[in-house]
Amino acid sequence: LSAIYNIAIACGDPKAKPSYLIDKNLESAVKFIVRKFPAVETRNNNNILMEREKYQSELINKSVMILYRIYSLFSWETLFCHMAFTAILCNVTVPTPMLFNPIRSCEHIDIWYTTKILFISSLKEHSIIRYYNKLYIFSFGFVIISVLRLNYMLTEFGNPLKKKILQEFCGSNLSLSDALISLQMVYPRRNLSADQWRNAQLLSLISAPSTMLNPAQSDTMPCEYLSLDAMEKWIIFGFILCHGILNTDATALNLWKLALQSSSCLSLFRDEVFHIHKAAEDLFVNIRGYNKRINDIRECKEAAVSHAGSMHRERRKFLRSALKELATVLSDQPGLLGPKALFVFMALSFARDEIIWLLRHADNMPKKSADDFIDNLKKRHIAELIFYMEELRAHVRKYGPVMQRYYVQYLSGFDAVVLNELVQNLSVCPEDESIIMSSFVNTMTSLSVKQVEDGEVFDFRGMRLDWFRLQAYTSVSKASLSLADHRELGKMMNTIIFHTKMVDSLVEMLVETSDLSIFCFYSRAFEKMFQQCLELPSQSRYSIAFPLLCTHFMSCTHELCPEERHHIGDRSLSLCNMFLDEMAKQARNLITDICTEQCTLSDQLLPKHCAKTISQAVNKKSKKQTGKKGEPEREKPGVESMRKNRLVVTNLDKLHTALSELCFSINYVPNMVVWEHTFTPREYLTSHLEIRFTKSIVGMTMYNQATQEIAKPSELLTSVRAYMTVLQSIENYVQIDITRVFNNVLLQQTQHLDSHGEPTITSLYTNWYLETLLRQVSNGHIAYFPAMKAFVNLPTENELTFNAEEYSDISEMRSLSELLGPYGMKFLSESLMWHISSQVAELKKLVVENVDVLTQMRTSFDKPDQMAALFKRLSSVDSVLKRMTIIGVILSFRSLAQEALRDVLSYHIPFLVSSIEDFKDHIPRETDMKVAMNVYELSSAAGLPCEIDPALVVALSSQKSENISPEEEYKIACLLMVFVAVSLPTLASNVMSQYSPAIEGHCNNIHCLAKAINQIAAALFTIHKGSIEDRLKEFLALASSSLLKIGQETDKTTTRNRESVYLLLDMIVQESPFLTMDLLESCFPYVLLRNAYHAVYKQSVTSSA
Repeated sequence: LSAIYNIAIACGDPKAKPSYLIDKNLESAVKFIVRKFPAVETRNNNNILMEREKYQSELINKSVMILYRIYSLFSWETLFCHMAFTAILCNVTVPTPMLFNPIRSCEHIDIWYTTKILFISSLKEHSIIRYYNKLYIFSFGFVIISVLRLNYMLTEFGNPLKKKILQEFCGSNLSLSDALISLQMVYPRRNLSADQWRNAQLLSLISAPSTMLNPAQSDTMPCEYLSLDAMEKWIIFGFILCHGILNTDATALNLWKLALQSSSCLSLFRDEVFHIHKAAEDLFVNIRGYNKRINDIRECKEAAVSHAGSMHRERRKFLRSALKELATVLSDQPGLLGPKALFVFMALSFARDEIIWLLRHADNMPKKSADDFIDNLKKRHIAELIFYMEELRAHVRKYGPVMQRYYVQYLSGFDAVVLNELVQNLSVCPEDESIIMSSFVNTMTSLSVKQVEDGEVFDFRGMRLDWFRLQAYTSVSKASLSLADHRELGKMMNTIIFHTKMVDSLVEMLVETSDLSIFCFYSRAFEKMFQQCLELPSQSRYSIAFPLLCTHFMSCTHELCPEERHHIGDRSLSLCNMFLDEMAKQARNLITDICTEQCTLSDQLLPKHCAKTISQAVNKKSKKQTGKKGEPEREKPGVESMRKNRLVVTNLDKLHTALSELCFSINYVPNMVVWEHTFTPREYLTSHLEIRFTKSIVGMTMYNQATQEIAKPSELLTSVRAYMTVLQSIENYVQIDITRVFNNVLLQQTQHLDSHGEPTITSLYTNWYLETLLRQVSNGHIAYFPAMKAFVNLPTENELTFNAEEYSDISEMRSLSELLGPYGMKFLSESLMWHISSQVAELKKLVVENVDVLTQMRTSFDKPDQMAALFKRLSSVDSVLKRMTIIGVILSFRSLAQEALRDVLSYHIPFLVSSIEDFKDHIPRETDMKVAMNVYELSSAAGLPCEIDPALVVALSSQKSENISPEEEYKIACLLMVFVAVSLPTLASNVMSQYSPAIEGHCNNIHCLAKAINQIAAALFTIHKGSIEDRLKEFLALASSSLLKIGQETDKTTTRNRESVYLLLDMIVQESPFLTMDLLESCFPYVLLRNAYHAVYKQSVTSSA
């Protein structure tokens, strides 16, 4: 059947159909063979079949496996007929509950044979089978028996029930009808309504507490968990095959009608169904005297459509509560799995039958179905039933050793004793039967608990096969020992066989009673059930049942049909992956919604929202009466937590409830194995949380490239902390390592790009500070205020869209350091240094343009007249100062960032920072520069200020040109300092160069020159291995000499801000670790500095007044 099914699937799917069947060159040959089958005349049709001959060898090689698959199926027919004839001769009359194994096997064979014929007849592509058949004859030139049988059958596709099957069963009607009638002892008792189950307290362990420890017993043990679907197949197909008894035996008729009323269709194989009412009616309509049976069929069909749906719906409802109770009790007291194992397998079998019934009928609804029937087929709560089935299966697998211990003791201590007594009391016992039963007793007596403790593998298959033989020996009419006369022996042996299965065949029992691999062939319905489960909050906690069902799929494969293993395995993997991915996405979306709500609540606590509250409070104190009514008082943060009624459910409450339900499902199993692949549901959630957290952090920056807007670092930090708080709470629902998520995501955010190549907050903020804030500083719209340690907007005609102070003060820079961390701040520093290096490269070009003049000025600083003449020959003086100012601004911003980083690290890792400070502070002056630079690099990474900036050294050292010698590079560096020194006096003529004591700087940022001069000199002369101190002394001598000259100038325009410029010398010395005030005093009188401070203070008071 698996082979036929796969052939049908391959031939019916255009994508899977063999290429040679859709070849246009062979199309005419295929159509001709199919049309003329089975008598295909080749003599007069050579032109048509010529193309087939060209490809014949290739075709037979590709299709030989399919051909032999089809032909091998017909070897069944001989075996089946032989088996049926043997059953007739032996006159087997023992009822099914007693003679369970032989009768079940025979009925299985009967029904499977019928199914095979019906299934082949229902194939849409049976013309292809005809083509394959003729292809074999053409290729080998002879006909085998299987081919003749296939030819005959392919011509009888019209009504296989009438033309084929009934003919072959006509001789075995008596034995088949006896076996079917014996089901009246089992089937009516199994096919009860939910109310009857409920009244009988079916499957309940707690309904009778006093008998809870008593072992569950039954006279028909194997029939208690027998598939109801299989029994209905036996009854319906069986009585159709021997329909004559329906007119003579009321018991048979009632049994048949009861089965017909339960379903509108039966499963032929997998997802192939057979509409029983129509087929039976079509069969009986041409048989004389069967009008009553036809009326019975119509009544049963009407009953199936009107009542079967509601009956099965109520059964599913009962089983949900029954299985829940059973699973709850067993999880608390797993020892009850021993005495109550039968209840577990009964529950699994009942639930499996109901699920398969629903799946089959929902996909094959009658065309004229009533609305009630359609409503009863809704699958909203099916996940709950499947979940409890999986829970029971998990208990059986987990506590298998407990069950083994119990039943090993049961077999050796009770079953062996009782069976021995029964054998001893037999009046007649032939030798063969005696040997078999004695072996039963000996096998059970030899069992011990130590075998379980030692992990010994049990195998009772031989014992069960012997019981099968014994049933066959004792069930024939001429047997010396008849089971019909010794029913207690049959009941006892059936019970013993069940007990042996509890020891060595638990996995097989689970497959027999609860296999739901049928879902593999109902993919669309399977996926729809899953979506409905996720959409219904009360059912989402059971959604893990769907991935767990994918572990069943491989059990539907057959060892003699290996070609379908990969197809089914791939389907199970893809479905499991899809289900787990969707569950993780749903949980992620719920978490995101909660995070959004929490971020909104955290945003209400930001300082910017308290201004209105303060304003209202001030207005109340001032008691100003206004004509208008006062504005309604704004709700304060935290009002949402004040509940007056516990029944009021907020949106946040609903989200948390839905999340807890779904997380229960994700956390239900640590992993599951599907086709030798291990799936871990929690890892799906972890990966989705990482991706969403990454996107959320970047999204919360609210960066707009068009308007250059971005969130303040402090506000982003608040939102991120709120987000992380919610994510940390997820650990209360699911056992995932959320710290790993934080480490992975936040560490990636400290890099330029994340693992997916997307920009991070580090790159966004670095770009914004460089391209927006610092660019506006260069344009003169923003100034750096040392007193405030922040950049502040200057009053201009075109107002900026942002307030620089709100992005650059110490609190914002600390927030930025918290977000970016040491790695992110290092990237920011490297980006800043790249801009500085580009400015230094331009400065070097300007130096090269004026190299001759600067060389002369370097040695003529004590010759005022010559210096004045040489200065007039200099070009691009303003450009040099502007570029040095830009460098100073960038370095000032970097110092703010480094200070903020130091504060943050001192809070988080104070001991490590103090150790780094000790390294830096105690490094000897004579230490090798490479060692010193390593220490400086460590210190700089911790935000500590260094005498020599290692990042700047690295950036400037990359500018070395191969065409210029090191000596020339060193000379250019020296002349650059000369150029800056002799250019300082020109700043006095600038209106914006006025020093402001309030901000401790100049509005045109020239106070940043002090940092630029010191840092650039230290970096350049470290690279060129020169004396930093000597070069700065030289710079100080040139600068002081040049500035002293403007003291003699009489032009007020030239000397407008002379005193403000004088202060630059003091700033340079204060900033430098290499210069001292004594050295400055030797070059520039301190009295001039004191007078300059007095003058600028006095000037600021006058201007403010």
